[in-house]
Amino acid sequence: MVLKGIKLRIYPNQEQQTQIKMNFGYNRFVWNKMLNMMIKRYENNPEAPFLNAFALNNLLPSLKIEYPWLKKAESTSLQATNHDLVESYKKFFKEHSGFPKFKSRKFPKQSYTSKMGIRLINEHQIKLPKLGLMRFKCGQIKFGKIKNVTIRLSSAGKFYAILLVDTDIAELVKTNHFVGIDMGVADLMITSDGVKYPTIRFDKALSRKKHYWEKRLARRRLQAMKEIAWDHHNKVAEPRELSDFSNYLKAKHMVAKYSEKITNQRNNYLHNLTKQLVEQYDVIKIEDLKTKNLLRNHKLARAIANQSWRELRSQLEYKCEWYGKQLVTVNPRKTSQICSDCGYDDGKHTLDIRQWTCPKCGVQHDRDINAAKNILSV
Repeated sequence: MVLKGIKLRIYPNQEQQTQIKMNFGYNRFVWNKMLNMMIKRYENNPEAPFLNAFALNNLLPSLKIEYPWLKKAESTSLQATNHDLVESYKKFFKEHSGFPKFKSRKFPKQSYTSKMGIRLINEHQIKLPKLGLMRFKCGQIKFGKIKNVTIRLSSAGKFYAILLVDTDIAELVKTNHFVGIDMGVADLMITSDGVKYPTIRFDKALSRKKHYWEKRLARRRLQAMKEIAWDHHNKVAEPRELSDFSNYLKAKHMVAKYSEKITNQRNNYLHNLTKQLVEQYDVIKIEDLKTKNLLRNHKLARAIANQSWRELRSQLEYKCEWYGKQLVTVNPRKTSQICSDCGYDDGKHTLDIRQWTCPKCGVQHDRDINAAKNILSV
């Protein structure tokens, strides 16, 4: 039994959309209140022990008395918010990964998590707490025991329900095949078997349409900011905000729409490739790349970002765990300059050298395939 996330596109009616957005606000308010309390508590007594989620949940009844409108919130979602805040707060002190931030209603992506009252009615309807029946679409109909649901609003204005289900996944048949994979830019992946998986520039395929709306977004934002400045200068009673300009919002929506489409196309491509690799090989060895360092190369930064190496690795990690396969990460140091036949180190090669001949054994190498073979041999 494994935990699996299943993403549903839901279609709430107008009343349900209002309830969802109100619940975003309730959870955002609780997050900000609790975070502010924890910050002041630490300032007053740095040696005080961390508050756990149970302690924060005990504060919710008094908070609901002070703010009666919080009683309209889905109760388990507030508890989930407290849990997420505590984990984020602890992670900062343990891993120094970034202090939790206050949430804003202006952020385009909003979400909350519920843990009870979730039930699938049929293949097209789901019942959600405080919302009732709702139509959904999903390409994957087989579900297991539902643990929780996260209701999410994307920057493109679409509503999703991400179900966390406890389901049974059968391990794949063992093939007794091993493979080393070299990550690239011209080709997304190069295997030690000599197979090259091509790079598809989804960002370029939709670049003209996206750039069309990006230009209009920049111009309309500038025009809107001038109008807002005029309101403040003339001391208008209720000065306008960016959300009051419909043309600006339309352009912003269109840019988000094309960005989301590019992301979905890329993720679908990666899912197909990773599932294919897991089916074919029992042990997969990949490079342990530091993408943050590679992005400093401004000539290749956009192409490297399009490859989504981190997402590719993440998909391989959980799919190998699901299907009983093994993923091994290898230090990429010198993998492209050592001869995979005799082990001779030919020194560093510039990126423009794609083919080279070993001076010791005379074997001609494809740079990427040779690197993949070295990764497999580690």
